Amino acid sequence: MKTRTSSSKVNKAWLHDHINDPYVKLAQREGYRARAAYKLKEIDEVFGLIRPGQFVVDLGCAPGAWSQYLRRRLAPGGAAAGALHGTIVGLDVLPMEPIEGVHFIQGDFREAEVLEQLQSALAGRQVDLVVSDMAPNLSGIASADAARMEELVELAVEFAQNHMQAGGALVAKVFHGAGYDPVLRRLRQAFVHVKPHKPKASRDRSSETFLVALGLRQG
Repeated sequence: MKTRTSSSKVNKAWLHDHINDPYVKLAQREGYRARAAYKLKEIDEVFGLIRPGQFVVDLGCAPGAWSQYLRRRLAPGGAAAGALHGTIVGLDVLPMEPIEGVHFIQGDFREAEVLEQLQSALAGRQVDLVVSDMAPNLSGIASADAARMEELVELAVEFAQNHMQAGGALVAKVFHGAGYDPVLRRLRQAFVHVKPHKPKASRDRSSETFLVALGLRQG
C-alpha cells in the first residue's frame, strides 16, 4: 500500500506540474502537439539551423511537435498549412497523425527495410539537417541504457554521413551518464563543431540535453 500511495503522489505531482507548465499552455495556444516544439525552437534560434529550401529529416518524430515546427519554419509566413519551401521526412516506431507536407515513415530506424524506405524517400537528394529526438526505452540499468543511446546516435551519425551534404548539421538528444562522453567523441569525429545545449523547455530534473553538431566533415 505504501508503494501505491507513493506512486499516486508522484503521478499527481507530475500531473500538477504538467497542467501548470507554461510550455504546455503555450503549445496548446499555438497549436503544437507537445511542449517539445519549444526545445527545437530554442535550438534553432540559438544556432540558426533551419532555413527555407532545406531537406530535413526528423528522427523519432511522433507525436509530431518537431515536424510541426519544421513545417512552419519552411513555410512562407510560418504557416501551418499551404505552401512549403523545403522537404521534411519524419520517422518513428510510433504512429503519427498526418502533418500537411511531412512525409512520415513508421518503423524502427535500426531495421534495414525501414532505412531503405527512408532512403527511397530521399530520392537521391542530400539532406541538409537531421534532428533526432529519439530516446531508448530506459531500463534503469546504466550500462544497458548507455549502450542503447550510443546505438541510436551512431545510427543517426551513419545516416548523416551517408546522406547529408558536407557542412550539414545534426541535433541529437542524449542523456548525461555513462554513454555521454563516447557519444560526444563520436560526433566530434564526424562534425567540425559539437556544442551541448539544454533548452529552457527541457525540465530541470531531466538529464536530457541536446548535442548540436555543425559542419559535417567530408569523407
